[in-house]
Amino acid sequence: MKTLSKILLIALMGLSCVTVQAAPVSAPVPAPAKFAVPIAQIKAMGIQTAPLQSQIGKVKATYPAQVVVPAGAEEIVSSPVAGLVDRLLVQQNQSVRPGAPLLHIVSPELGQLQLQLLQTGARATLARQTAQREQKLFEDEVIPQRRVQEAQAALKEAEAAWNQAKAALRLGGMSATTIARIAVSGIPQDGITLTAARGGVVTEMMVKPGQRVDAATALLHLDKTDTLGLDIQVPVAESANLATNWPAGTKVEVPDRGITARITSASSMVTAGSQTVVLRAMVEKKTAQLRPGEFVTVALPLGGAKDAWDVPLAAVAHDGKQAYVFIRTSDGFEARPVQATASAGQRVRVQGALKAGEQVAISGVVALKGAWLKSKGDQ
Repeated sequence: MKTLSKILLIALMGLSCVTVQAAPVSAPVPAPAKFAVPIAQIKAMGIQTAPLQSQIGKVKATYPAQVVVPAGAEEIVSSPVAGLVDRLLVQQNQSVRPGAPLLHIVSPELGQLQLQLLQTGARATLARQTAQREQKLFEDEVIPQRRVQEAQAALKEAEAAWNQAKAALRLGGMSATTIARIAVSGIPQDGITLTAARGGVVTEMMVKPGQRVDAATALLHLDKTDTLGLDIQVPVAESANLATNWPAGTKVEVPDRGITARITSASSMVTAGSQTVVLRAMVEKKTAQLRPGEFVTVALPLGGAKDAWDVPLAAVAHDGKQAYVFIRTSDGFEARPVQATASAGQRVRVQGALKAGEQVAISGVVALKGAWLKSKGDQ
């Protein structure tokens, strides 16, 4: 017991914190050092080992990210005609289905478009009747063929004008069913109800009842929130190898929400205000737990070389500036020098002369360090 107490005391005096800074390039790498540890003493010191595995992705770094609506999922509903907004039929943050009414606008301009529809429709009807009469007279050899050709040309012009009037109303936001009803009844409408082209959430209302608007004035924002993205803000100092560390398709997590996303692109520019580079990731599931504009924390897997190994933070010990891990041997352990390249949370990534399957000490490392220092005469 006295020997064990002395070992623990030596270890605690020499213990230092793990860092992720690489060792200087010019510094020679120390040779591995073996030292014997009896099995009974291994059990007494509570030393446990685990096989080395190159599990790239366990070491993760956290970065802030903002929830955004991708360009293809955002729609701005604008006024098709100049007029007066007399009724709002939805509220901000309300979910709507495709075809749902959004607001109602009354417009003198719309009245003029409907008048053109009725006038051109009447001319097209008259031209059609004239063409039919001229065709019958030609078949009875009463009139020359030239009269038939002139009547058919006039019919085509009248139908073109009528089709143009219908197209103008469709651009004005009127449905084809409503246009057909007006054409048959001859009764125009004083206003128009704008409807949602697709489902989503009304994220912003930019008008109020009684407000006059011009054509193309933005009225509200409609976002399709089942498709959301994350703009991950990576400090420019850590963005040197974006394509290597986080290529397209890399999986990222929002740890406290159980949400996953996949990286789709990386910005080629630095945001001036925050000095960050933006990674865009698309959320895969559980978009209902996120709101556009919200800030969250995401975890990104740190990239590494093929000879990199992810080990628990407690498995790494330091002697001065040199980091070591303890590899199990037939009669004890070997202090193997490594280079800590990155760390996050309770995991650290190391590089060194290590092989898959070797047993590395993951607990009792403090006592092992003391035994190692004693074996080489560091008192």
